[in-house]
Amino acid sequence: MKKLYRQVMALVSFLLTSSNALASSPDAACGTACGGFLFIIVAIFVINIAILVWVAKDSKARGMGSTVGWLVLIFFTGIIGLIIYFFSRPSGEVDECGYCHNKRLKAMAKCPHCGN
Repeated sequence: MKKLYRQVMALVSFLLTSSNALASSPDAACGTACGGFLFIIVAIFVINIAILVWVAKDSKARGMGSTVGWLVLIFFTGIIGLIIYFFSRPSGEVDECGYCHNKRLKAMAKCPHCGN
């Protein structure tokens, strides 16, 4: 995680310094601004995909009924859907199943993955 953070910060600092160095040329400044805008769009897309993957794994581990429903809700509503998910998911500690080694709630009688 620290490596990813360092790479993102290096890219941001590169974009900022290159935009300052190229500010003397209007064409270069416009290209840098468009590149920065494209970077922000791609970053938002990657963050949304990471959130969707986390919600899918967490809802499966907590034994929630419709994982696809939660993914559709969060995909279309964004941060509001994520807040709704946080308030409606079962609370408790997630532990590893002794049989299939997937994560599940400690309070659950059966594992949602293997049924043991």
